[in-house]
Amino acid sequence: MFRSLRLSLRFIVPLTAALLGLALLVMPLVDSLMLRWFVRDMEIRGELVANSVQQLIATPLANGDLAAVDDQLERVLDDERLYALALCSPDGRIVVRTATYPQSFGCGVPEPGRRGLRGLIERNGGALHLAAQALQTDGDEIGRLMIVHDMSFVERRSNETRLGLIMFFVLAGLVVAAISALVAHLSLRGWVAGVRSLLRGERAPASAPSPELQPLVGDLREMLRDLETERRLHDEATMSWTPQTLRRLLREQLSGDEVIVVSNREPYIHIDEPDGGIRVQRPASGLVTAVEPVMRACSGTWIAHGSGSADRRAADPQGRLAVPPDSPAYTLRRVWLTGEEERGYYYGFSNEGLWPLCHLAHVRPVFRSRDWKHYREINRRFADAVVQEASTEDPVVLVHDYHFALLPRLVRKRLPKATIIMFWHIPWPNPESFGVCPWKEEILDGLLGSDILGFHTPFHCKNFAETVDRFVESRIEPESSTIVVRGRRTRVEAYPISIAWPAPTEPEAIAHTRTALRERYGLPATHRIALGVDRLDYTKGIVERMRAVERLLELHPRWIGRFTLVQIAAPSRSALDEYRRFEAQVSAAAAEINERFEGRGPAPIRLLIEHHDSASVFDHYRACDVCVVTSLHDGMNLVAKEFVSSRDDERGVLILSQFTGAARELPEALIVNPYHIDQVAESMNAALMMSEAEQQARMRSMRQLVREFNVFRWAGRMLLDAGRLRRRVRLRERIGARSDGIREPLA
Repeated sequence: MFRSLRLSLRFIVPLTAALLGLALLVMPLVDSLMLRWFVRDMEIRGELVANSVQQLIATPLANGDLAAVDDQLERVLDDERLYALALCSPDGRIVVRTATYPQSFGCGVPEPGRRGLRGLIERNGGALHLAAQALQTDGDEIGRLMIVHDMSFVERRSNETRLGLIMFFVLAGLVVAAISALVAHLSLRGWVAGVRSLLRGERAPASAPSPELQPLVGDLREMLRDLETERRLHDEATMSWTPQTLRRLLREQLSGDEVIVVSNREPYIHIDEPDGGIRVQRPASGLVTAVEPVMRACSGTWIAHGSGSADRRAADPQGRLAVPPDSPAYTLRRVWLTGEEERGYYYGFSNEGLWPLCHLAHVRPVFRSRDWKHYREINRRFADAVVQEASTEDPVVLVHDYHFALLPRLVRKRLPKATIIMFWHIPWPNPESFGVCPWKEEILDGLLGSDILGFHTPFHCKNFAETVDRFVESRIEPESSTIVVRGRRTRVEAYPISIAWPAPTEPEAIAHTRTALRERYGLPATHRIALGVDRLDYTKGIVERMRAVERLLELHPRWIGRFTLVQIAAPSRSALDEYRRFEAQVSAAAAEINERFEGRGPAPIRLLIEHHDSASVFDHYRACDVCVVTSLHDGMNLVAKEFVSSRDDERGVLILSQFTGAARELPEALIVNPYHIDQVAESMNAALMMSEAEQQARMRSMRQLVREFNVFRWAGRMLLDAGRLRRRVRLRERIGARSDGIREPLA
């Protein structure tokens, strides 16, 4: 009620003031017209007075009785509007005048005054009108009657008219404003509901004038998108993306809200040692590489599967511990799984089903009902952990990867006000491929419980939108990158993941690392090294890479005995038959190629199927001449960016598969088709023959991009979008509370 009154007053007061101003502008014109009307009236009255006086003074004047003439003139002055009379002779002399007739007036009519009116005389005491009327008898002029009218009544009439006109305009303004406010009030609900629903992309309610609103809403939505894009680009261009930037974002954009990260892989694994001690290990995971620096900056909680043999000993009874071990910055909450649950949820549905389904690596996905049952149960268990760790009703929850496709919807039901960001780290297939999954509708529904759903590339976003369009009743809005299902919106956006930029290294340290690595493997100081760093996975193109080395030596024999591929292959998912078969295949290929060139210098392939810590991998990056990334299908592949970031000397060449997300960001690399063995072999030769100047130019460009688009920028973009989303939801809630009871589901 009070809000409606305020809105009405905001409309009525300006309109009334405008009409009042118009009235004030019209007043001078009205005064001028009224004065002319009254002057004309005085002239007509003067003629009537002259006729009456002529009859009264004709006889006394003819007899020379001037006293009688004066007496008659005084009687005529009884008229309240007459001020004075005077009788002038034909030759222009005053013969008789009343006491009020000013001597200065004489017997002549004055010229037009300031207002352009003849006979009007303005004095301090008020305006007078002087008129002269000729008196005749039998056709002869006997004199001239000077008539002075008092015009003070004109001022009184003008004031009354002015007041009445002002009252009229004020009343008219109030009436018009009241009617307009009433009409606006009656139509407010339909217009507000219509505009808001159309801005959300929904169909306008029946009461809303949809045809009239559609052009306006289209312009508004386009303007909002332009403003958001401009602001987003400005924010990203002007920010220096560091851990401090992320902390500031949490304070400014998210009001210091807590951040909860959920992933299957934990950032630190505790392993039992034979002597009874505990060893801390960092897993070989691109996700951990990207997210762990973000958590150090955000000081939140990371929920993950506790898979290490000593994980329970290292954590408290609730599975919590502070990490990193040397400088605690956030909390790690471990969730425990039985062996059967891990086989079904992780090895079964996640890695025998979803992983090959999403990677075009020609491995058939396997789906079992018992695996799906474990997958649903573990997703529920992790959702319980999120609710337990949340200290507020609206935390920011970052869910990572294909292991938790159901988690966003489960958390949404328990924490409806939470801001849920789901990031899918692997590719998303086309609708035809995804249609193979028996539980595709449940997976899509789970993912669409997110507020923001992120992929590495726009191509993966497009595939996801087409998949939703094929299997879920929804509305796709490509222009705003959103999908609406049951009134709730999910923004689907590309957020290319990256790494934390490392500290610079002294040139002497790089030279020492090169020498030390060659001594470690028994290679000459001038020996050329190519490097592969991967998990032992069939999607990474490791066998194809080895065959390309074999082909290089066939096409360019000068590299025999002078070139070696050092392949670091961290064991992964060795419990699965497919991975055990792949490990055997990789080992057999390396042995076959080495045997072929045996006795002609160092072996062309050095296969290391073992875990390497980040420091060791970093040394390999700095010491090699070429880094080879030949993934058959990949989401991003951070190995490429890690290699670029390690090369402070601006040397080295990156060979990069066209099927990685990184290939879209690093065009200065030598882009190859990993299935084309000859092309990869020739790219290796080109890399080994490349001049230092060209290496420097390419590396400098790639380093600048990786430095600017680092992992903090990746996380910051998502947090900025989440912050804007939270502000928009709160604004909609306020608008809903003030719109005369209009309510809507939060989008």
